Amino acid sequence: MLVTISDLLPYILGIAIVPVQLIIMLLFLKNSQSGLLKGFLFLVGITTTRLLQGIIFGLILNFGGSADGANGKGPIISTLLLVLGILLLITAYKKYKKEPDPDGDPPKWMSAIESATNTKAFVFGLQLPLISPKLWVFILSAIGTISAAQLGQPISFYTFIVFILLAQSFLVLLVLIRLLLPKHSSSLINAASSWLANHNRIIVIVISLIFGVYFLYQGFYGLFL
Repeated sequence: MLVTISDLLPYILGIAIVPVQLIIMLLFLKNSQSGLLKGFLFLVGITTTRLLQGIIFGLILNFGGSADGANGKGPIISTLLLVLGILLLITAYKKYKKEPDPDGDPPKWMSAIESATNTKAFVFGLQLPLISPKLWVFILSAIGTISAAQLGQPISFYTFIVFILLAQSFLVLLVLIRLLLPKHSSSLINAASSWLANHNRIIVIVISLIFGVYFLYQGFYGLFL
């Protein structure tokens, strides 16, 4: 079984459009003096954690598990997808009812973003992928999918690196815009930050519903059909 970008695309999109990481990045980049460095360090922190997750859990799964089932997904991947679908639908319901979501915007972090030091920006990046159950399931599902393809460890790890780069493409794009267009990017970053903050609830509801139903179906199909 060869793994393709289309196999990983749901996980790439699921990670890429998480609103909280985009909001935090935009808040860092809004700082005209040290925002670019803090945004870069935040990105490096996130990348470091996800690479470590890939190394550790890739070794546990041996990046070479066997795929079974009619749709090429084994029980581990299917179970992860089922759990992810349930978590996303719960998130959509909580956001709709305006209940607190444990994976939602962390208030303590949000209030500390603008005054964060460079070191704290890096630490924020290190911690963010670890505090969200949904992000854990996204990353583990991607690792499981690559492992089931039985590509061998070197190619599997290179594939995982490509996955991480694509999953963080929006964050990279924001940093590049700030780097290449320092004068003109200020208004764009401020507008994007305000828009995401104002529409965060409806964005999370829509994304969680779409991906929740999709992953629930994929997990159920892999386990029971």
